[in-house]
Amino acid sequence: MATVSTPRQRRSASKQPSASVTTDRWSFRLPASAFDLAGFRDWATSRDFPEHIRAAFIGQEIFIEMSNEEPQTHVAVKTEIARVLATLVRDLKMGKFYGDGLLVSNEDASVSSNPDASFFTAESLRSGRVRLVPKKDKEDRYREVEGTPDWVLEVVSDSSVQKDTTKLRDAYHRAGIAEYWLIDACGEEIHFQILNHRKNGYAAAPVRGGWQRSRVFGRSFRMERQRDALGLWEYTLHVQNGGS
Repeated sequence: MATVSTPRQRRSASKQPSASVTTDRWSFRLPASAFDLAGFRDWATSRDFPEHIRAAFIGQEIFIEMSNEEPQTHVAVKTEIARVLATLVRDLKMGKFYGDGLLVSNEDASVSSNPDASFFTAESLRSGRVRLVPKKDKEDRYREVEGTPDWVLEVVSDSSVQKDTTKLRDAYHRAGIAEYWLIDACGEEIHFQILNHRKNGYAAAPVRGGWQRSRVFGRSFRMERQRDALGLWEYTLHVQNGGS
């Protein structure tokens, strides 16, 4: 992961220098306009945004990931979460669930990122707590979501530990997101946390018999994995309608 600190000098965006970001795999230029939140959002939703990267604006930093997501400890995890929760949300008509790829921005928290998944209740959408930002001159097409989701997911990868566990955790709390699911499957055990918004930060939901209660979804969850017939990890998100 590459991290670019936004310039602190009081210069107009047009006078800011663009940044050249180079790794052993990719090279591209970060436009001067991306050094503030509004400019970053415009860049991240434009045709000029490189297809091979994922980027997040958090406070005064831009985090850029250029590596492919690991299939066993990242992609498989978020796929299982999306499989279970998208079905639950749709069956219960709770609101809208989106997998990864959606840009979510909150001006008060100075954050714009692509969570591994996000959820918005019907009430949040109706009240304007979150809103879909339309594309110009394209009816019924949207470029991002602005506001405060009710729930977000981040699955930790080897290159995103600090971003997911510290930077985004603080930013999502500032944004007022009620529940943050943080999962790390890179080690020998799965670290699955349901983090609830408190005044001074997120607090982990208590674990009772392996289950954690989600206030947002009104269910208790437990996640486990086992090897399948191919010798690959198969993840299962268990759900129960009960618990405290």
